[in-house]
Order: sequence, then structure tokens, then C-alpha cells
Amino acid sequence: MLDLLDSDFLIRAYKNSYFPMAESESGEIYMHSPEIRAIFPIYDIKTPKNIIKLAKRKIFRCTINYDFEYVIRECANREITWINDIIIESYINLHKLKYAHSIETWKDNRIVGGLYGVSIGGAFFGESMFYKESDASKFAFYFLVEYLRKRGFLLLDSQYINKFTQELGAIEIPKVVYLKILEKAINLNCSFVD
Repeated sequence: MLDLLDSDFLIRAYKNSYFPMAESESGEIYMHSPEIRAIFPIYDIKTPKNIIKLAKRKIFRCTINYDFEYVIRECANREITWINDIIIESYINLHKLKYAHSIETWKDNRIVGGLYGVSIGGAFFGESMFYKESDASKFAFYFLVEYLRKRGFLLLDSQYINKFTQELGAIEIPKVVYLKILEKAINLNCSFVD
């Protein structure tokens, strides 16, 4: 039997700047709260022209929470991953409690990309993305940004920066600044879904 991460523990952790990651080889789970935090300044991010063209041509479309389990399993489906079975099952539980959410990108009648994360108040903590078609995860990301803006969210957390998230517009801020934004965001009266 899996030793799942308790949902209340996870919610408290996010509220205090912590998030879990599993070691790819050992499967051991560690809680992270980096001194330098990556975030997306959602109200400053511009959607690239190629994504706007894809939207106009209706190549892709997005849904919310259509198949959370599929999305998280696809995000984990890589050679080196920090998303193990304990994390998958723990976040499926968070999804059932309406804290974890997925965005699915569709082409024709199949899911070709997406992302998932955790929502508390006006904060969305981005966890992972995947794609099976070029630009499908980016399409989900820009859909998410627009969606969070419409709902008055303040924080889109990227946790650590990498080349891909930097290309999407992620920036790094000191933990002390992050904690102030986090406190304000989690106390906003926002809802990811009605």
C-alpha cells in the first residue's frame, strides 16, 4: 500500500511555500522551499503570435479538469521524473478535494498536451506540463494565464526556473519577496472552478 501524502499536510505546505518532489532514482520525497523562487508575472506575460494564430485557426482547444489522472500520469511519463506513484495518488486525492486541477490541450478528439497544478485562494502552483504535439503544452500554459487573469489570481508559481519556463516568461525572486506575495495571494477570495 502506498504511503500517501496527507491532503491537509500538502495544503498547509503550499500555504507556507513548500512543495514535494521525489528523487527520480530512490523515490524518496523531499519538501522544497527554494531561497530563490520562480514565478510567472501573469499580468505582464504576452501571448506569442504563433499561439494566437493556433487559437484563431482552432488547431487546439483546452478543457479544465477533464481528465486530471491522465494529465498527471503523462507528466510523470519520462525517463527522469520527480512525480512518482505516491505523488500521483496524493494529487489525485487533492483533485477530488478541488485543490488540484488540470488543463488539457486537445487536437481533433485526443489530448495532446496539458498541465496540472494546485490552487489555493488567488495562488496557482504550477507543477508540470507535457506535450505530444509541438506547442500543445505552451497552448495550455497561455490558456491558464488568461484564465487566471479573468479570475483575479495574483500568483502563478513556477517553483524552480528552467530554460523552458524562462521562455514562457518565468522570473526569479527572493524567498522573502515570494512569501509576501504568497500570503496576499492565498487570502484572496478567488476560485479556480465554480
